[in-house]
Amino acid sequence: MATVNQKLQSASINHQIDLQHLSNAEVAKIVALLNRVDTDLAARLTAAVERLGEDRFTVQYMEAMLASVRDLNRQIYAEVAAQVTTDLQALAEYELSYQQQLFTTVIPAPVFSAVPLVGVTLDQVRAAAFSRPFQGKLLSEWLADVEVGRAAQIRDSIRIGMVSGQTTAEIVRGIMGLRSNGYVDGLLNRSRQDIEAVVRTAISHVAQGARDAFYLANDDLMAGVKWLSTLDGRTSEPCRLRDGLAYTNDTHRPVGHSVPWLSGPGRLHWQCRSTSTPIIKAWEELGLTAEEIGEGTRASLDGYVPESTTYGKWLKDQPAARQDEVLGPTRGKLFRSGGLELDRFYNDKGKYLTIDQLRERDAAAFERIAA
Repeated sequence: MATVNQKLQSASINHQIDLQHLSNAEVAKIVALLNRVDTDLAARLTAAVERLGEDRFTVQYMEAMLASVRDLNRQIYAEVAAQVTTDLQALAEYELSYQQQLFTTVIPAPVFSAVPLVGVTLDQVRAAAFSRPFQGKLLSEWLADVEVGRAAQIRDSIRIGMVSGQTTAEIVRGIMGLRSNGYVDGLLNRSRQDIEAVVRTAISHVAQGARDAFYLANDDLMAGVKWLSTLDGRTSEPCRLRDGLAYTNDTHRPVGHSVPWLSGPGRLHWQCRSTSTPIIKAWEELGLTAEEIGEGTRASLDGYVPESTTYGKWLKDQPAARQDEVLGPTRGKLFRSGGLELDRFYNDKGKYLTIDQLRERDAAAFERIAA
C-alpha cells in the first residue's frame, strides 16, 4: 500500500506534466495573437520603407516613418500582456483549488480533526505572483522588454537593409520571414521565442507561488518539501542536482545536504520544469493517537520522504492510456515494449491542455488516488 507521501509525490509528477501541456497551449495562444497582426505589420513596414528611399534616409526621418509600426507593436503587446495576466490569474486560482483537493483526497480524514486544513485566498497568491520578480524582473517588465526589443530589432534591420542597398521586399522579408516556412526564418521569430520563454517561466512561477503559499499556510501538517525535477534529456544540471532533495517548508533550508534552494523549483532558471511535493508529518507528530486512526492509516502516515523516482520510472508505472496521452500512441507502444528509452524520443510539444481540461483530468485522477 502506498503511503500518503508516496501518493502525493506521484500526484505532483502527474500534475506537473499536465501543467507543461497547459504551458504549451498558452504559448500557442499568445503566438497566435502576435501572428494575427503579421499581414498588417508587413503592410506598414512596406509603406514605411518605401517612403524612406535612399535619398531621404536619415535616422530621424526613419523614426518618423516607423511611428505606425511602433503603434501596432504596442497595441499587440498590450493585448498579449492583458491575455497573459488574465490566464495567470486563472491558473493561480486553479492551482490553489488543486492543492486543497489533493490534500483532502490523499490525507486521511482523522488528520484534519487534529490539524485542520487552512485555505489561502486568491488575493494572497495574486499579490505574490505579480509583485515578486522572476529571473530578476516582474512579469510586466519582461513583457515590456520584449515589446521594446522587437521594435528595436525592426528599426535596426531596416537601417542595415537601407545601408546595404536591399530592396523594400528584401528588407520586409528579412524581418517577417517567409510564410511558407512558418515565418521561422524571419527576424521577428526571435520575439516569438522570447515571449515563449517569458510565458513558460511565468506559468511555473505562478504555479509554484500558489503551492508555496498553500504549503506555508498548512505548515502544521508539513515535515518539509521535496524538490522534483522532470528527468529527461532536456533537464538542466542545476535541476538534476536538486531532484529528490528535501528542504524545510518555511525557509527552505536544506535538510541532510548543502544544496541551496535559491529561487526554488519552477523559478531556478528560464523555462524551469521542476516542481515540489509536500512531505506530511508522521501520525505521532500530528498529535494523533493509535485509537484515533486505524492500523492502515498509521502505516500510510509514516512521515518518511519517499524514494526519488525518475520521470521515466514514474511513467512506466502508469496505465497504458496515460502513457499514450503523454507520449502518443506510437511512442507509447515503443516505450512499453522497451524498444526505446524515454529520453530518446520524449518531446511534449503539441500536447495542449486548457484549464477546464485540467480540471476534468484531475477529477478522474483524484478518484484513482482515493480508490
